[in-house]
Formats: sequence, C-alpha cells, structure tokens
Amino acid sequence: MAHQTRYDIIIIGTGAGGATLAKRLAPSGMKILILERGDYVPREKENWISLEVNLKGHYLAKEKWRTKDGEVLEPHTNYNVGGNTKFFGAALFRLREVDFGEIRHEAGVSPAWPISYKDLESYYDEAEDLFEVRGERGVDPTDPPTTGPYPFPAISHEERLERLSADFSSMGLHPFHTPLGVRLDEQHRRTSRCIRCNTCDGFPCLIHAKSDAEMMCIEPTLRMYDNVTLLTKAKVTSLKTGASGKEITGVLFEHDGEQVEMSADIVVVSCGAINSAALLLRSANNDHPNGLANRSGVVGRHYMGHTNSVVMALSLCPNPTIFQKTLSVNDFYQASSEWEYPMGHISFVGKLDLDTLKAGAPAIAPGWSLELMAKHSLDFWLTSEDLPDPENRVTINRAGEIVLSYTPNNLEAHKRLKHQLSKMMKSTSCELHGSGCHQGLFDRNIFIGQQIPLAGVAHQNGTVRFGHDPLTSALDINCKAHDVDNLYVVDGSFFPSSGAVNPALTIVANALRVGDHLLERMHARKEVSKALQA
Repeated sequence: MAHQTRYDIIIIGTGAGGATLAKRLAPSGMKILILERGDYVPREKENWISLEVNLKGHYLAKEKWRTKDGEVLEPHTNYNVGGNTKFFGAALFRLREVDFGEIRHEAGVSPAWPISYKDLESYYDEAEDLFEVRGERGVDPTDPPTTGPYPFPAISHEERLERLSADFSSMGLHPFHTPLGVRLDEQHRRTSRCIRCNTCDGFPCLIHAKSDAEMMCIEPTLRMYDNVTLLTKAKVTSLKTGASGKEITGVLFEHDGEQVEMSADIVVVSCGAINSAALLLRSANNDHPNGLANRSGVVGRHYMGHTNSVVMALSLCPNPTIFQKTLSVNDFYQASSEWEYPMGHISFVGKLDLDTLKAGAPAIAPGWSLELMAKHSLDFWLTSEDLPDPENRVTINRAGEIVLSYTPNNLEAHKRLKHQLSKMMKSTSCELHGSGCHQGLFDRNIFIGQQIPLAGVAHQNGTVRFGHDPLTSALDINCKAHDVDNLYVVDGSFFPSSGAVNPALTIVANALRVGDHLLERMHARKEVSKALQA
C-alpha cells in the first residue's frame, strides 16, 4: 500500500496514455500515484505459446460485459501494467493530416477535430522517439508532414513480402514499410533486443523487446524517479466530488480486499475508452446525476473501434515468413480513382498458425486443411473508419455491468476495401504458378462464438470526446473535463473521430501534449528543465 493519501497527481491506468503522461510528469518532482487494476504480465513460457494466447485466451480479462440485448460479451481486453499495449501488434501510425478535418464518407460525415495536425506534429515526433518507432518516410502518399526521419530504420521485409511489395508497386500502388515499435537492430542481430520471432502480434513479449507502455514508460520512470509510485491490483470504483461539485476530492479503489480513498490536486483517468466512460458513469452523484463530467450527455456515446477484418490470401506458393507485419498500403485511405469516398488501410497481422486458425475457425477452402492454409496464407489486416454514432455507446446496467451497444456503420467502404485487396492479389504472379498462384481470400473470424466487432476492442476510442462546446463535448481541448476543474482523460476516449489507422501513437502524442499543459498549470516547467539537464 502507498504510504500517503494525498498526491499532486493521481493517474488511473498504465496503458499508452497513462504511462506516457506519468513519464512526462515524473521529472517535475511532483508526487505522482499511478493506479493499475491489474498486475504485471508474468514472464512465462505461455507468453509465446499460441495455443495459450489465442485458443485458450490465457491473458484475457476474466470479465463479462453485456450487449444492448443483454447477452453476455467476453471482451478481448487485458488488465495489466502496460494495458493493451502489452499485447498490441506495435503498429504505430500517425493519424493522417486529413483525419483532423471533416471527411465525407459514403455513410456520413467524420467530424473535424478541435485541434489540427500541426498542434500534434511535434508531439508525434516525440512519441516516435519515445516508443522507438522503426519506419520510412516519403513512400506512403498519405504520410503527414514531418521534419525528419523515423528514429530507427524500417524493419526489412522477408522474401515473400518483398516479392509482394514489388508486385503491388508494379500495379502503380505505393506499398511501404509499416511503422513498428519493435526493438529490432538488424545491423547487430547478436546484441539486438528483438530476435524477430513469430510471437509478437497479440502476444506479450517474453524478452521485453516490444515498445509497450510498460517497457518504454513505466519501467524507466519507476527506476529513475522516487516521486512516482505504482500501485497494482488497485481497481478504481468511483471518483468523489466535493461540495461545489467542480473538483474531485477522492479516488476510491479496492486493494487487497480493502476499500481505499486517496486524493490529489489533479486526477487523470486513462482506463481505455470503455472503462474510462464506465468509471465516469459509475461516479454519478447529486451534482452529476448522469455521470461525472456528463452535463453534455455525451459520456459513453460515440464509441468507435474501427471496422476491422483479418483476411487470408491463399496461394499455391507457401509463405515461410516469420515476422509478417512489415508491409502496408494506404492507396485507398482517401478518395481515389476507384471510389469517390475513403475505403481504408491495408496491412498485415502476425503470421497465422494452426492454433490461431482453430481459434478463428475460418471457412476452409476446398482441398485445403487448416494446417495447409496456415502454411500458405498471407494474413492481411483491413481497417476502415467507423463513424461516431451517438447510439454506439457504453452504459452501466442495474447490476453494475458494462453494456456495450454497437451497430456497425460505413460498411460499404470496408466491402470495397476487401474487393480492392482481392483485385490486387489476382494481379500477382509467381515464377512457378504464374497468375494462378493466388487461390482466393477467406475471412478469418477472430472472435469465434462472440459478436464482431463488439468483442474486439483493441482500437476503442471516442466515448469522452473533446471539443470547444461544453454542450457537445465532455472535455476541453486540453482534455480537462468542462464540468470538473481537476479531472483529465488521456486515453483514446477523447477522439471525436477514429481515422482508419491504429490509435496508439495518437494517444501517446496527445498524452505528451496534455503533460506539457499540466506542467504549465502546476508551475512545474523549471523543475522539469533542471531534471532533464541533470
């Protein structure tokens, strides 16, 4: 148990947002308490065993939510130090510059953000440095402006993906190396932290070679600064406001079977978009009858998680690739000659194996077994933007359970994106089989027995949106609650739209931006400068 009950700042959650903010604020000398409902992911053989991770769900949260129809929903989420970044695929994209403006889709409008790409550009630079991103500039036609290269060179393609990249280029497309937070030094493989294994995407890294929030932020912060305390297995149950209703006066949480209350000048919520909204709703009181910071009624609403598909392209040629997540295509991210509206993003997942396919139970192609499919598949990840529908939302039922209501939208864009990939693959060829090498595309249902996309919440965002107007947003542009002066939210909740790339790097960049705002507010900039010079 922490030795004091009053802090300068309490941060709830150790994922991409909370961990980054803690690292940003730590050099100030302020007393910071980080509360994490889970524990450290154990280092054990199971970290790298597909049967345990994918088929048995060994590390998933043992928690049940509900759908809007009252059916049980078992979320694919993780409660541990580092949050979902411990299991992410480490693809670290910036939102495209156009994503910050209003975008017209076939199904409706993606709204503009209250800040511009320029407001985040320098923080994206810092975020890529902090998470040691490997990538290349100037190839992806949608790449937003920046002043310099990635901090590390892109991770090379293995031979099968190198050929595919060349095929795509010959079609007039612009394939590029996926920006990755994988700590691989290809020039010095003997001493490289990463060994380029096949258990990265969806797995915790046994050798700590992935740029997750624990390794890049929590671990170095705790090692370097004794003014920061991390308390694990501390589940925050509610936030208490004082007499005015405009200030958080208590953070209530369960720890070692006890109910504990602590307080801070600033309270930062970073539990993930679903749990952050749930916490604010559970914290309803007389001054905030609809939930904390919810005068606008938007808390929990506008939930987004992207429309995602894993699609296997089967070829007569085997695919011996070990680390597959190196290739992306964004030629259909915006309106193109193929369609007047955006379709989305094409990249890869980690190489699928037999046990992973058993967990997903794809439709089996005639003449193919699951084992044969695993050896001959190229495994794509397709992402299309979903639009912020107010009826797609997080609520709490009478039993206190999270209810996640979601109706997919903008599906025509995703259908067309799949069609484009099918056309692309039919245009590939090989020396042995010519244009007949490609045998077709097959959907792989990642969440067998559970609704899609409801169970897959890795890209969750949008439930506590920020904006200028307190009547249509819960947070101001610094991610402070309009209605509560010392409450901030720094996970993906603040997104007013989702774009069509992974949200993690934007969460990190924004946490750095909010961190600078808090340093100014707490008059702590000089202390930070001195600490950095020491």
